[in-house]
Amino acid sequence: MKTIKKLSFVILAVLLCFTQLYAEKLAITIYNDNLALVREQRALDFEKGIKEYRFTNVAAQIDPTSVHFKSSAKGQKISLLEQNYEYDLVGTQRLLEKYIDQQIIALTTEGNSFSGTLLSAQSGDVIIQTNDNLVKVIKASSLQTIEFPSLPSGLITRPTLVWLLSCDKTGQYDTEISYLTKGISWHAEYVAVINDSDTELDLSGWVSVENKSGAGYENAKLKLVAGDVNIVKPEMPPRTFLAKTAYADEAAAQFEEKAFFEYHLYTLQRPATIKDRQIKQLSLFPPAKAKVKKIFTYNGKRDKQKVRVNIELRNSKANGLGMPLPKGKIRVYKTDVDKSQEFIGEDLIDHTPKDEKLRVYLGNAFDIVGERIVKDVKKIGRRSRQETVGITLRNHKEEAVTVTVIENLWGDWEFVGPTPTILKKDAYKVEFKVVVPANGETAIEYTVLFK
Repeated sequence: MKTIKKLSFVILAVLLCFTQLYAEKLAITIYNDNLALVREQRALDFEKGIKEYRFTNVAAQIDPTSVHFKSSAKGQKISLLEQNYEYDLVGTQRLLEKYIDQQIIALTTEGNSFSGTLLSAQSGDVIIQTNDNLVKVIKASSLQTIEFPSLPSGLITRPTLVWLLSCDKTGQYDTEISYLTKGISWHAEYVAVINDSDTELDLSGWVSVENKSGAGYENAKLKLVAGDVNIVKPEMPPRTFLAKTAYADEAAAQFEEKAFFEYHLYTLQRPATIKDRQIKQLSLFPPAKAKVKKIFTYNGKRDKQKVRVNIELRNSKANGLGMPLPKGKIRVYKTDVDKSQEFIGEDLIDHTPKDEKLRVYLGNAFDIVGERIVKDVKKIGRRSRQETVGITLRNHKEEAVTVTVIENLWGDWEFVGPTPTILKKDAYKVEFKVVVPANGETAIEYTVLFK
């Protein structure tokens, strides 16, 4: 029995090592802005001299100018002399275009067969000059099958890199190719469940990887880069594909996070398969508990009546978090008395470093109403005036609330006379703390001199 157990552990270790080595042969690093770096290792057979080699299964949206090729052949010199990216793929329209002025056979849904020279193929309609010199127009709705004698030269079944390489000696050598491709992106999503007293939440993070690059990546080492990487935008938009399928991987996969240059890198600790035209969801981190604070804010210049509801938390280890959070959407739920979770709002968050505060806007308070009026305006001089503003907050809840009143100011200014309690003040904004009693209202007033 001990021998069997020992052998099982050995087999498991070998399998794990094999998986790791296999995964290292294909790696993909995905950025936020619809861009990915693909790195692949392949053993290729080389012949001595200058020969043409074809590298298939590359992304359809590859940037050919970004391709980097190298060989690890020791003592051998392999030089890349020329590179071509071929993407003239087989398709009905391309076949028809290639066969203009050549012989084809068209079969209709009525069972008729027409042989002759293809004159035109537009919008699915086919015009043929038959062998008895009649011109026949076959509408797309009537076409059933088109037969071509052979595959025209130049058409290929998948995007291919064609290299002209010079090799000193015949043999099989390991090579590595890397390239950038469009059509792959990732974004983070967060799910939070807040407790009954709105003081603590359970937060879990997910990443969604969407692949529309025209290629699949099997058992690849996956890395995600969070940060604002500068990318030169093309003058013309690139070709895009429509995703036809979606897939969600609900396994609790873990990412290892580390700082990388001025960004953050998240590396999945197991190989992942990303199919073409697929959306894959992966767990970013296990659920964490964090203390939160509910904050009411009122900005009468932005909205005369609405009081916004926010939750605020600090992204720190002491608060149960402390991992740099990539930008993404956060959805917040709350458990009702019947134990069902109800959706209470969502917001977009930016890249948030550790130990920074995070404020999430959930919606507008139903039972708290604001009112802002300019009570008086006086012209003091040629370029200065004095303004008195009154703000009233009405609370229809059964408990008192504290509302942060936000006032945006401009130019050179200063308060004149008494002011409400100031929470924060800078050159262009001031925040007042206003306590509103249960089923009551509170009015504040301030006077400001604009110089």
